[in-house]
Amino acid sequence: MRVLICDDEPLARDRLRRMLEKVPATLCVGEAEHGQELLEMVPQAHPDLILLDIRMPGMDGLQAASRLSDGDSPPAIIFCTAYDEHAIEAFKVNAVDYLMKPVRQEDLEAALHKASRINKAQMNAVRRELGEDAPAESGEREYISARSRRGIELIPVADVRYFLADQKYVTVRHSQGETLLDETLKDLETEFGDRFLRIHRNALVALNYIEGMEHRGNQYQLRIQGIEERLTVSRRHASAVKKLLQSL
Repeated sequence: MRVLICDDEPLARDRLRRMLEKVPATLCVGEAEHGQELLEMVPQAHPDLILLDIRMPGMDGLQAASRLSDGDSPPAIIFCTAYDEHAIEAFKVNAVDYLMKPVRQEDLEAALHKASRINKAQMNAVRRELGEDAPAESGEREYISARSRRGIELIPVADVRYFLADQKYVTVRHSQGETLLDETLKDLETEFGDRFLRIHRNALVALNYIEGMEHRGNQYQLRIQGIEERLTVSRRHASAVKKLLQSL
């Protein structure tokens, strides 16, 4: 992967370059100090990806990214910034990821891996997440956005095992672990009710990952593919869950 770094701080550029040197099959093809210099370098450097700061003198990172996104085959962009208030604008210009400074090695490598898999369909999913018009087979989001220590994380809905409500937050369990969402279980059920099953007042489970239901003591518990723990099925929902599992 050919990577171009754009940051007005020399120390920040140097740190990112040294981090990139630790990532196999990744090559730093240049460094820019501001957005205008970045635009001038892209045609010659042919980067696959740009590590881009936001607040820079002259043309900032968001302006440069917007200009690049108008091209036929724009490079992927990972924003590396000390400010979290620009996340929504960042994804509007097709950012693959949004990392908070100081960037950690493991977070950078995870973002680079995500960039290597990103495609046009995923970018359309990001636009739908932001409420913008984009080609889609249905009105449902394909990705859920969540704020984590790394910045803004995109979680594929197809990768979600379950949503579990706890007071004001909802935990989403997926193949990479758990993430907190600032969404309500009711809204998630309304949007994804055809793909998730309500098994308790505080739990929605992905139909594709349900393996079966067990009766243990006075409780029914659900087995979920790839998840060691069991989720409790409330008495109120047990009958409906049984019928649905028998029909699958």
